[in-house]
Amino acid sequence: MTETPPARSDLQRILESARRLGVEMDEAEALQWLGAMAAGSSGDIVVDTRTGVFGHKVSMLDFAPQDLDRFRAIGRIVEIPDEAGVVETALALSGSAAQSKIQSYPGDCDFFERVNIRATTRDEACAVLARILRDKALAMAKAPTYQLIEAKFGSFAEDLVRDGQPVRAGSPIGWRPDEIRQARIDAFRADGTSVEIPWEQAARDPGWCKLDWVVADPARGTLANASNMLDVTWEAPDGSITPLDGYLDPYFQEVYLEAESIPIFSKLARHVSADALEEYVSQLDHEVHKYVTQDVNYGKAAKRMYNIFRLTGRYEEAAYIRELFDEPATVLYQVWTLIRTIDDAAQPEAGIATEALIQQTDRLILEVIKALEDDREAEVVKQLLRLRDGLVETGDAASQPVEAARAQVINLVNNFFHERLTAVPTIQDYIAHHQAEP
Repeated sequence: MTETPPARSDLQRILESARRLGVEMDEAEALQWLGAMAAGSSGDIVVDTRTGVFGHKVSMLDFAPQDLDRFRAIGRIVEIPDEAGVVETALALSGSAAQSKIQSYPGDCDFFERVNIRATTRDEACAVLARILRDKALAMAKAPTYQLIEAKFGSFAEDLVRDGQPVRAGSPIGWRPDEIRQARIDAFRADGTSVEIPWEQAARDPGWCKLDWVVADPARGTLANASNMLDVTWEAPDGSITPLDGYLDPYFQEVYLEAESIPIFSKLARHVSADALEEYVSQLDHEVHKYVTQDVNYGKAAKRMYNIFRLTGRYEEAAYIRELFDEPATVLYQVWTLIRTIDDAAQPEAGIATEALIQQTDRLILEVIKALEDDREAEVVKQLLRLRDGLVETGDAASQPVEAARAQVINLVNNFFHERLTAVPTIQDYIAHHQAEP
C-alpha cells in the first residue's frame, strides 16, 4: 500500500491545532516521518542488523533500542522455550513497548509469541501446548522479582458460577497459580452441582492463550505488568499450518527480539490471510468504538487510532497523535496502569517485596507532581499517599484507595486525550461517527 505523502498544507492544519493546545510538534521531524511512512510497500519487513530485532516497516519506525536489554531480560521470564523438533517460537514486543520511540511513558510490557508445534495430530499438538504452558507457569510462578498473576487457557463449556461470580459458556478461562498447580478449577452449575474443569480438558479447545506477570526491576525501582500473548499453530507432517484458536494473527504491531527467529516468522507469515490488514484495522476500529462509547478510555482509544491511521494512509492524523504520546501529561496513562500493577503485586501470594511497591508508589507521586501544576495534582497525590500509607502499615494495597486513585487518574487521562483528539476536525469526525453508531 503505497500512499502519496500529504501536502504541506494538510500537515499545516494539524500543526495549527497542536499549537492551539500547546502540543509541541516539530514540522521538519513530522515531514521526515510522513515521508518514511509513505515510501515503499506496507508489506516490507525490516531487520536492524546492529541489534538483531526485526518487524514490519511501520512498526520499526516507532521502535527505539535503548531499553532492549531490559525487554530481553523480561522476555526470558515470559517466553515459551523452544524444544528441538517439536516447538519453535518467535518472541516479539507489542503494544506501547514496541513503540518506544514515541511512547515516552509506556504502559505495560506486552509481549507476543508465535509458538509453532510440530505434531502428528491436532490432539497431540494441543497436549503439547497444555504441557509447555503449565510447565512455564509453574517454573516462573514466583520469585523476588516477579509474580505470575494468571494464565488464560481454554474456554468454559457451559454457564457456571466460579468464586461466587457467573461465567458464560465460551468465555476464556483465567487460571490462578494455585489452580494451575492443582491442574483443575472448581466451579458450580446454577442448580448447585459441582463441576471440575481439568487442565487437560481446557487443552481440547485452547482458544487464545495468554500469561500475565508482575515484574519488578530493583535497580530502577519500577514495577510493570508483563504479559505474553501466544499465537499457537499446529504444523502437520505434510507441512500444513493450522492455528489452534482458528486465527493466525497478523504482524503489523510487533518487533521481534532475535534475528534467529526470522525462519519461523517467515514460515508462519506466508500463511497470514491476504485480508489480514483489513481485518486487523477492523478489529482496532471495533475497539475504538468500545473505548469512546462504553468503557470510555480516550487514552486507549488514542493508541488504537494511531495504529489505524498509520496503517490506512491517514498519516497527518497519525503524526499528530504520535506527538501526543510525548506530552508530559500522558505520564498519567502510565500512572493509571501502574496503580493496577501495584494492586496485583501486593496480593498476599505475591513474592515481590513491599519495599519495591513503596518505591514504585513514590515514583508515581513524583511523576504526577512533575506532570500537573494545579488542584488536579493535589487530588491524585492525595489518593496515591493513601495507597502508600496502606502499603507501609499493612504491606497490602487496600482496594478502596487503589480504586479511588485509579478513578481519579483515568478521569484526567480521558480529559487530556479527549480535548486534544477532538481539536483536530478529522479526528473529531472519526470519533463522532463511532459515537453515533449503536
